[in-house]
Order: sequence, then structure tokens, then C-alpha cells
Amino acid sequence: MSFGDRVNRFDAWLLDRVFQPFADRLPERLPALALGMSFQFGAIMLSAASIGAMIVIGHMSLSDAMFNVLVWCLGLAFYTGINRVRPMVRPGHLNPLRVMLSGMRPLSIPFAFYALYQGATAPPHFEIALWFNSLANIIFVAGIYLISCEVRPPGHRQTARAGFGRLQGETGL
Repeated sequence: MSFGDRVNRFDAWLLDRVFQPFADRLPERLPALALGMSFQFGAIMLSAASIGAMIVIGHMSLSDAMFNVLVWCLGLAFYTGINRVRPMVRPGHLNPLRVMLSGMRPLSIPFAFYALYQGATAPPHFEIALWFNSLANIIFVAGIYLISCEVRPPGHRQTARAGFGRLQGETGL
């Protein structure tokens, strides 16, 4: 099995075993797509706060922060693009974003780990801004996985709650 196959299997496992069960347990008035889009918007705002903090604190001039501003603009363009294809996601049908984002999902995880590393090893005067960036990357990963979850038709959501590996109402005695 090649490295790419392992990455794809891990991505499918993470999507199907972690995020999809979470999405199935969300209330019907808050679908996973809406929560994922809120996470994406939150990641954009936290990233902007990180860039703004670096400029306001005085460790970066606007010209030094230009690369970060351009990366932020790419994040905004990504959010806008996902928002435009949002009507394609319909309950009871396959989610086209699951396939469209299949390369982006596993790629975002190492960047989130690297942002966490940067936040943990940052000098004290950069620490707050880099923790905003770390949080933005983690929220971005969670949002992109929630956006990729299948939307179940109304009334078909998982209603049984699992507790310690057993369904409620199921007795072991």
C-alpha cells in the first residue's frame, strides 16, 4: 500500500468514524454544513485577529505582513467558493463537497500540527498571535471535515444515543 493510499484511508476513517457520527447527532435545525461554514468563518476571523495582533503589537509592519494578508485572502476566497457551491449539497443526496475537498482535508492536518508547534515554541512576544493562528488552523480542519459530511434527510438522523459502546435501552444483563 502506497503512502497516498494510507493518507486516503486515514482521511476516510476520520471522516466516516469521527465526523460523520458527530454530524448525525447534530440537531436537524443545525446541519453539519452550516456548522462547518461557521467554523470556516471563525477560522477566517481568528486568522485576521492573528495578523492584526502581529501588526498592532508592533512586531510586523504592514509590508512584512503582506504574505500573511495574501494567505488570509486565499482563505476568504476558499470560504466564498464553498459558500457558492453550498446549494449543491442537498439532504438525502451524496455530498459533492466530499469528493471536491478530498485533497484539501488531509493536507490541512499537517498545517494545523505545524501551527500548534509554532504556537507552543513561540517567543513570549509572539505567543498570543501565534495561538490565534493555531486555533484558526484547528477550527479550519474541523470545519472542512464537517462540510464534507453527508447530509441525512430529515427524520433519518441517528436518534439512538450511544453510551459506553451500547445504545440506550439496551441492557447487558
